Amino acid sequence: MELARAQAWSAAVIVVAALGFIAAERRWPYDRGQGLLRQGFWNDLLLYTFLQSWLAGMAIAHFAAWLDRATAGRPAVVTEWPLWAQLLLFTVTHDLYIWWFHRLCHRNRVLWRLHEAHHSPRVVDWLSGARSHVLEILINGVVEFMPIILLGAAPEVATYKGCLSAVYGMFIHANLDVRLGALGYILNGPALHRWHHAERCEVRFRNFGTKLAIWDRLFGTAYEPDRRPLSYGLPYRFPADDWLRQHLASLRPFERRDVA
Repeated sequence: MELARAQAWSAAVIVVAALGFIAAERRWPYDRGQGLLRQGFWNDLLLYTFLQSWLAGMAIAHFAAWLDRATAGRPAVVTEWPLWAQLLLFTVTHDLYIWWFHRLCHRNRVLWRLHEAHHSPRVVDWLSGARSHVLEILINGVVEFMPIILLGAAPEVATYKGCLSAVYGMFIHANLDVRLGALGYILNGPALHRWHHAERCEVRFRNFGTKLAIWDRLFGTAYEPDRRPLSYGLPYRFPADDWLRQHLASLRPFERRDVA
């Protein structure tokens, strides 16, 4: 019952958050004149957000169920912890993993092939963050939820964690003219993350964090100058509005530029 309630609550929060970001981008835009129905909107909404997320979610859920059965009798390390403490633990530790894996994606040409689709949108908004290669989603999903199961967390922790990731992903990509002030030293936001999507290659080696900005500040990869990115996207041709071609692009022969 708790899990079903958590799933219903999380789905409602994601929908309300999406509508809220759409409205906020119209009221407080960073890039003025940027429309809602930009190039690739339906590709990102229907194929990446709905279809791919559902299929990847089903695959990860089946893996999680198998892992739960296969490791029955495992030590209940965090079972007695308060729910908020479990969620905090897995949010912080997974965020550190994502920072490391994200950085690796920009330095390893095989992983870059999986990650480059995420950098292909020429417009950065609340929805553009959904554009990710399905294999990258599966890798990160397994790493995200496996510790939750193995350490004996409450089942609803995975649901709340997924909801938090979805909403915060919309926030850091949103076309919002907002700064977090002192909180920006700890939390990531659009002002920091939009630079990671700038077209210039040297800028894309910065700002790897998702929810927390502390990793970039701690490891010296934070970049937040007092100017605006000139353009977003990749500095080379990439399929613009086609889910299948964007995935097939990862199979093309390697070239010298294949780390970015």
